[in-house]
Amino acid sequence: MDFRNGRESRNVEDRRGQGGHHLGGRGKIGIGTIVLVLVAMYFGIDPGVVLDTATMVQPPAIESSQPGAPRSAAEDELARFTSMVLADTEDTWGPIFQSGGRNYQEPKLVLYTGATRSACGVGQAQMGPFYCPADGKVYLDLSFFDDLHRRFGAPGDFAQAYVIAHEVGHHVQNLLGISDKVQQARQRLSEREANLLSVRLELQADCLAGVWAHHADRTRQVLEQGDVEEALRAASAIGDDRIQKQAQGYAVPDSFTHGSAAQRVRWFRVGLEQGDLRACDTFSVAAL
Repeated sequence: MDFRNGRESRNVEDRRGQGGHHLGGRGKIGIGTIVLVLVAMYFGIDPGVVLDTATMVQPPAIESSQPGAPRSAAEDELARFTSMVLADTEDTWGPIFQSGGRNYQEPKLVLYTGATRSACGVGQAQMGPFYCPADGKVYLDLSFFDDLHRRFGAPGDFAQAYVIAHEVGHHVQNLLGISDKVQQARQRLSEREANLLSVRLELQADCLAGVWAHHADRTRQVLEQGDVEEALRAASAIGDDRIQKQAQGYAVPDSFTHGSAAQRVRWFRVGLEQGDLRACDTFSVAAL
């Protein structure tokens, strides 16, 4: 990505290296919970249900991150890039909301190390990036980008930007009231039906990430050769089928909450190619 003329966002809350204390009197998350979150709620909109339950039954513990730990120049540069991506999403969604007669409330991006508090519970690095609708913040441990490269085989700066844009997509859904409607509807459905509704929500966030990329490139020419392929590789790598097969050797489609690799790629492409919010109506289509 080309951000030579870009700016950094003022909405970054840097908590890196601040994990060496009790997190609200709650304990660390066990490996079983981590696996559950990775498989069932990866890139999830509301990890609080799993996190709150797990932390309440665990004894209090001291987090392992050391405050004041030295940071490498590479990590600080990655933090700067992350801030620039966030700024670019602000510059994209602000005008889109304005054209629809709405004001865009910019989200905060929290950078942390190891574990941190959120209004949705205690977040840990092992669960990956997440958006908390209760406080309107995106949470990210930068070590995830190394996992994205090494574990999921999806390197590149635009793959990283896609991750951030997906979570910001959840913020857009929250502002539009879509998230609340989905959460309310899920409570009245069977587990299978609720999972399918979550898939539609997640695929819409993928499409919204594509909408951001469409407008960012059209107005600021940020995409470089190979960038789109990086994002598509990342979208495919984090499909439920790919994650479940990696974790347990097989996929269970009825348990999908984010969509298959093919579905995630498809909906990111829809947003990227059309650049229109109306094209991201994943709730009305029969086939995803």
